[in-house]
Amino acid sequence: MPTNTLIPPETKIGAPTARAPRMSWLDALRGLAAMVVVFEHSLDVLLPEVRRTASPWFDFGRYGVFVFFLVSGYVVPFSLERRGSVRQFWVGRFFRLYPAWCAAVALALVLGTAGLSYGIPGGIGDRPWASALAHLTMLQDLLGVPNVVNVFWTLSYEMVFYLLVTAMFVAGVHRSSAKVALGFGVGAAIMGVALPSGLLASRWPGGTVLAAALCLAGGLAAMVSRRRAVRRTGVAAVAGLALTLLVLNSRIGAIESLCIIATMFAGTAIRGIQDGRLRPWPAAAMVAVVPALSLAAGMRTPTSWALHANPNPLGRDWSLAVAAAWLTFLAGLALRHRPMPRFLVWPGLVSYSVYLLHPMIIQAVWHAAGKDTWGLPAPLRAAWGVVLLTTVLTSAALAHRYVERPAQNLGRRLTARRRRAPGAAAPQPAQA
Repeated sequence: MPTNTLIPPETKIGAPTARAPRMSWLDALRGLAAMVVVFEHSLDVLLPEVRRTASPWFDFGRYGVFVFFLVSGYVVPFSLERRGSVRQFWVGRFFRLYPAWCAAVALALVLGTAGLSYGIPGGIGDRPWASALAHLTMLQDLLGVPNVVNVFWTLSYEMVFYLLVTAMFVAGVHRSSAKVALGFGVGAAIMGVALPSGLLASRWPGGTVLAAALCLAGGLAAMVSRRRAVRRTGVAAVAGLALTLLVLNSRIGAIESLCIIATMFAGTAIRGIQDGRLRPWPAAAMVAVVPALSLAAGMRTPTSWALHANPNPLGRDWSLAVAAAWLTFLAGLALRHRPMPRFLVWPGLVSYSVYLLHPMIIQAVWHAAGKDTWGLPAPLRAAWGVVLLTTVLTSAALAHRYVERPAQNLGRRLTARRRRAPGAAAPQPAQA
């Protein structure tokens, strides 16, 4: 997921970006989250006993991704604030996310075409141009387009978070993360049960994708303008797009969508409190309410007039997973000054590639094991599990070394070159 950065409290907006020391506790959290997500997705192939007994009580996948969401909220907004430049931030995000993402897409298409996986998801080929355009925005899960790789759905929420963080920065209200987290939490607990799912995509599928892509491109371009009125227009376009998709067009439902964004902004607020950017007690009180609101929202049943919404609550397995993710993150925060175990830190370094690549490797193992893995003896399934884990970590290490790191270095060179250009100045956030 996002890169680790350590931003001293005294760092000024627009200061030259320097390579910051890694925060090993965040890498450990990422490593743990990535391994848990791999474990979750391997259950249907290698561990049916766990799926039958433990999954109804605890959602391992949601636990892992909510740890990721908390880490992203803690790290990413301060990367933007440290750079002081929307353009540099998005160049960095592009080279951080898209190269490995492209490699995962290519691998999924190759394995699917060759018949070595579960196959390409149905619906991808119905409107190829819309599917491709939606995936390029990384908002596909909020645009009614099936994910070419199932784990891509979380990237849509990462993208929404980046858009909201950017809009807040340009508008000059980026120090309001605790209030925003509380607002989304309250919205999830109170209004989430009545909001529709997939409303726009069900009525205007192609038009929704095209309109979202145009709004996204236009809004981001406007926010880097030197004209204040144009920047404000960009803020309105980007924030409006993000909020509209969250409350009207989510595949997973408005309750969980709003809880995710509340959780990410809560992570931002925790970082702000720690660095002295936010007043401790009011911000801490607002942040403390967010997990409670999320758990309450997860147990509520959507109303009958919430169009296309799942009629069932998210359930105890979801709520327990979210609670455990919060406890894990807070434990990591409390232990941040202590040495972290290497068996978690190293997977954290390559966690983005682990996350993107492991579904295809699991599917390839399923195919290689004869597709009837549930009928295999337990020792043989354990051996395939070793093969699976070894292949996932090796593939992730190679992708990190030859795809992620070169792309990130290129992004840093491009942004450094622009900072050195004559007359180049980092735009400051507008005053609210």
